[in-house]
Amino acid sequence: MKTLTEPLLELEGYQKVLEAIQKNHTPVFATGVIDVEKSHFLYSIMEHSQKPLLILTYSELRAREILSDMSFFYKNPIYYPAKDILFYSADVHSMEMNRQRFGAVERLLSGERPIIVASMEALLDRYPKKEIFSQFILTLKNGDIVDINKLTKQLICLGYERAELVESAGQFALRGGILDIFSLTSDDAVRIEFWDDEIDSIRLMDASSQRSIDKLEETHIFPMRELVYDEDMAEQAANKMSKEFSKSLQSMMKKGLIEEAERLKENIGEDGERLRLEKNLSNIGSYIPYFYEDTVSLLDYIPEDTLLCFDEPERIREHMNAIMEEYGESMKGRIAQGYLLPGQAKLLFDYMDILRQGENFGRILLAGLNQRTADFEPKAKVNFAVRSTPSFSKRVDLFCEELEYLRKNEYRSIVLAGTGSRAQRMAKELSEMGIPAVYMESLEAPIPKGAVWVAKGSLSKGFCYEFINLMVFSDSELFGGGEKKQKKNKRKNGAAIESFTDLKMGDFVVHDNHGIGIFCGLEKISVEGVQKDYMKISYRDGGNLFVPVNQMDMVQKYIGSGGGAPKLNKLGGQDWIKAKAKTRAAIKILAEDLVALYAKRAAAKGYDYGPDTVWQREFEEAFPYAETEDQLNAIEDVKHDMESGKVMDRLICGDVGYGKTEVAIRAAFKAVQDGKQVAFLVPTTILAQQHYNTFIQRMSGYPVTIELLSRFRTPKQQKESLKNLERGYADIVIGTHRILSKDVAFKDLGLIIVDEEQRFGVSHKEKLKRLRENVDVLTLSATPIPRTLHMSLSGIRDMSLLEEPPQERRPVQTYVMESNPEFVREAIHREVARGGQVYYLYNRVDSISEEAFRLQKMIPEANIAFAHGQMSERELEGIMEDFISGETDVLVCTTIIETGMDISNANTIIIQDADRMGLSQLYQLRGRVGRSNRIAYAYLLYRRDKMLREVAEKRLQTIREFTEFGSGFKIAMRDLEIRGAGNLLGAEQHGHMESVGYDMYCRLLEEEVQQLKGEEPKTKEIETTVDLNISAYIPDFYIKNQEQRMELYKKIAIVRTREEYFDIQEEMEDRYGDLPKSVQTLLEIVLLKGEARELGISSIVQKRESILFEFRADGSTDPMKLTKIISEGRGKYLFTAGANPYLTLKLPKDKENKVLEEIKFLLNAIKG
Repeated sequence: MKTLTEPLLELEGYQKVLEAIQKNHTPVFATGVIDVEKSHFLYSIMEHSQKPLLILTYSELRAREILSDMSFFYKNPIYYPAKDILFYSADVHSMEMNRQRFGAVERLLSGERPIIVASMEALLDRYPKKEIFSQFILTLKNGDIVDINKLTKQLICLGYERAELVESAGQFALRGGILDIFSLTSDDAVRIEFWDDEIDSIRLMDASSQRSIDKLEETHIFPMRELVYDEDMAEQAANKMSKEFSKSLQSMMKKGLIEEAERLKENIGEDGERLRLEKNLSNIGSYIPYFYEDTVSLLDYIPEDTLLCFDEPERIREHMNAIMEEYGESMKGRIAQGYLLPGQAKLLFDYMDILRQGENFGRILLAGLNQRTADFEPKAKVNFAVRSTPSFSKRVDLFCEELEYLRKNEYRSIVLAGTGSRAQRMAKELSEMGIPAVYMESLEAPIPKGAVWVAKGSLSKGFCYEFINLMVFSDSELFGGGEKKQKKNKRKNGAAIESFTDLKMGDFVVHDNHGIGIFCGLEKISVEGVQKDYMKISYRDGGNLFVPVNQMDMVQKYIGSGGGAPKLNKLGGQDWIKAKAKTRAAIKILAEDLVALYAKRAAAKGYDYGPDTVWQREFEEAFPYAETEDQLNAIEDVKHDMESGKVMDRLICGDVGYGKTEVAIRAAFKAVQDGKQVAFLVPTTILAQQHYNTFIQRMSGYPVTIELLSRFRTPKQQKESLKNLERGYADIVIGTHRILSKDVAFKDLGLIIVDEEQRFGVSHKEKLKRLRENVDVLTLSATPIPRTLHMSLSGIRDMSLLEEPPQERRPVQTYVMESNPEFVREAIHREVARGGQVYYLYNRVDSISEEAFRLQKMIPEANIAFAHGQMSERELEGIMEDFISGETDVLVCTTIIETGMDISNANTIIIQDADRMGLSQLYQLRGRVGRSNRIAYAYLLYRRDKMLREVAEKRLQTIREFTEFGSGFKIAMRDLEIRGAGNLLGAEQHGHMESVGYDMYCRLLEEEVQQLKGEEPKTKEIETTVDLNISAYIPDFYIKNQEQRMELYKKIAIVRTREEYFDIQEEMEDRYGDLPKSVQTLLEIVLLKGEARELGISSIVQKRESILFEFRADGSTDPMKLTKIISEGRGKYLFTAGANPYLTLKLPKDKENKVLEEIKFLLNAIKG
């Protein structure tokens, strides 16, 4: 980066700043510095002074902006986010925020000298001293002697929670001598295997597959929170809390504050006792003053020669004064009302405390304007003349004129063009236009005067130093789109649910031959001393079926649409056979229709679009976010369809905010390039308006005319639009079913895009069918379509799935807490005060108006409206329009906001009774906020209820997983998928799906489709049954958890080859330790079963001293070989002919214990 930093040494003022820093003559005040240039200036200071930096600014948003620009200059700056001061006592905070905070602390403790960016309020948190905190970072090495019980207690004190399986950060699981821990600062969990009390091995582990991936010599386990303590400290803190609680309670009772005293008892009463017993509390962070007399801020953790850089000190002061006042008021109110103890008011440092602590460091103040600073007395002041570069908004001619002028005046011009390929292309294009531009791979060499260099990289704005003739242009001013593309985050998400193995007791299951029953767990049955595990399934009228675990693949979990319990079948009855036959008949009709429709469309000739133009590429590069892999694939699919000459009929599936609209926009742009018109059909007026705004914004700067047809347009405007469409003056029309009216005529319609097709009525769909003859159709759906269904329909309906969540533009801070009016008031007040809007989710239609009235009384300054699904469409649209236009501050509503709404100004969502909602619903609701560059908040509230304690805790764990896209979220997507299946196939099919279960339905559908397409239906593999008098099972002492045992039985049941055998053996040893004999036997039997199946043997059954091998009639066994084996066996084997011939093996007395060896010997002989 010397190209950018060395010219600053030519400035006298810059030398003055460096000198002041070297002589420790600070604070030094630099004025006239602006925006991005501050990052450039500070990075140069770091390079020339060789000192680390802590950049402090006035808001979280500004901190992120600085971080984004600093990432161009400096490889890996640290972002240290602020906790939410007012909601410190929430049960669950955003895991991502804690990860970032501790990532920063970890890097500092490892001796790194970095650039850290934070808002001033991030420094208010209290930490134990660095020496104390370091003691609580556990270092475990191979060969260490460790007391496992003591270690698990330590983990609990560090904030880890015990789980059956480790799936996300902050959990640990102990199974026998194997301990899995997922530390907050690591991307993967670690698996530690003990030999008695010695660490035998440490391995990295992938939480989604539960398998080890790499060996380690040692590992560091980081605390899960700032507050670290041991059991003695917890005891002392509990005593202090109990003492203060008694004192506060007495004082309240004396003053006659009965209600407040009750509240104090309810909120705090048990905390001291619980901490004493359990050594942990869900909101323990709010009790830090009771653990330490002496606490420090983050400043204690940074290197001593760090420079503190204050960005706009006056704005920092204003912001901090407002925050401290808000915090003080809030604390006073909560203590008075019995929500907190008085000692909890000392939770944070005061702003002035932090300034005093900062006096031990070198300090630089940066401001755009020369102004007085109340909090500092600068020892030196320097002014810089810096200005922003102009914006050229895609006008290449103006940009060339500017570069020519700069060249003549001997300016050094550096143009940052985004990606490397774009930079090379730009240098070439500028050269062709007469500007001698050079593409530079890196910016290390000095740049000569009058030169124009083009390089890769991106900043939010450009800047210019007048006195040293240095000009830096950024891609955002040249190409528009102020937001930079985000680098893809490599964090792994929980694996998508491929199959539903998570069977629990009481779940409904479907047996291939016997139908729907209830799973009653695993039962060990002992017959003549031989033990085996069976799945117990109970049916209607009290019948029980015991399924050997090696036939588990006959059983699937029943999945319906969640609308109540399915009807159980009767064991041995006819109703299951009838239900299957009925469903098969219905599927046959559906599949015939689908296949016929597909054949007709495939035969029809569509318009043949040309390949992408330069404009298309330029248009796509202007997209301000990084596309996900799925998005790129979907765009590729659509273009391939359009250029193939056949009529496109593609479905794009993906959740709200996964980027479906961008796929549609690019397809529309491509169609318009070839002179075709595009109709975009949406279900509601509001969505039409939103899509219209998006299209206008994305296509500005291109000669594309876009019309809107909806009730929001006056008759005169509509008439004008219709005329333009008919004459071909309009390229794209976006509208509701108004587009389907008789008076709408197109000159040359080429593409129809339909959003949420399932929300249109039958008559609209009929009109749409008439409109779409030989026209390309792209359908968008926000309800995810399940992968299994997608597979069974592949080849009938073209589908592209967007399953990958986009890089979140700003993470949503998610809090889970008990409902309390004070919190609600503060959360709403805070959002409205920053000019934002709030969704307040209240899912009871009968009392929603009273709730809105109650809120209005509590927050009189806010404008509050309510909306629910039982209102008329007109009324609802009016309310939503007011909310979109910003007239309403708080919208009290039911779950109607779940789909399609995109309001970037609404950045707080409060959900009452969150514990009563499904995970997928919560996930979708949370997706309503965080759709702009502001930090968004989601508050999930549950009611205080002592009886619910256990259940509520469990539910909170689930919601905690849901603060990230973890595996919990994937499981939750299931009920949405079923809805997606219903939408795709129609209501009638939905009923049949309910009667046989989702998995069975998909299987029948797949068979039917293959048959109609003339493909060989997959023959159901003939299973070989093996029934031997040998104990083969997974004992309880080896895997205690029944669900995990089930999961492994399921995996073992599908082993076919020797590779799979070794793989499952390795997995079990990795996860649970050495295999007991009965498990080893089980695996060997499964392997024999696979080999026997290959040889055409349908069953191997032991009867006393004989083993019977039955052959399939169509088997491939060579009769000559069998004859040879029998004659060589000298009476050991006996062959019986028939429809299903079988071979009897008589076990000699001395070989009765070697059954498996004898079977192996025979199978090898047959194999030859």
